[in-house]
Amino acid sequence: METQTASEYSEVIGLCKELFKKKTQDYGTAWRILRLPSLTDQIFIKAQRIRSIQEKGEQKIMDPVKEEFIGIINYCLIALMQIDLADDDRLEIGFPELEPLYDKWADATKGLLENKNHDYGEAWRSMRIASITDIILMKLYRVKQIEDNQGKTLVSEGVAANYQDILNYAVFCMIKLKEDA
Repeated sequence: METQTASEYSEVIGLCKELFKKKTQDYGTAWRILRLPSLTDQIFIKAQRIRSIQEKGEQKIMDPVKEEFIGIINYCLIALMQIDLADDDRLEIGFPELEPLYDKWADATKGLLENKNHDYGEAWRSMRIASITDIILMKLYRVKQIEDNQGKTLVSEGVAANYQDILNYAVFCMIKLKEDA
């Protein structure tokens, strides 16, 4: 039986995947040129914009914050796909070939979410979106540090696990934004 969170997760990922598919049709896979640190910076820019809007209480560019969370989710999935495609030099890869990779990482990350929700009792539902945004930024700083250390860690998870956590936190924000609407 699918839980409420699993259903909500699938709905958010479905929305993100549809946008990813359309952008792939419009732009191709120009993102293949980006190295992982560049993807990390793209995610950082989006998270920083969200935090800035939260702190200022207003925005001058009317692109909805929701769209930034969708961008974070898709950039995390792109980063995870880039990890899988590290030995593939092609710049253009069609959506039919990318879709299984997108689904693989979305499903694996959903599994991680379900395991953590089991242990934490869905504590995220009591969190503020601003706090979740801060956690996303903290995890991005961790990823940047790991990247600056050429991927070497002593006891920490690697970049893929952090991308998955960031993705899940962004999904939580999307669910909370829908609840608050």
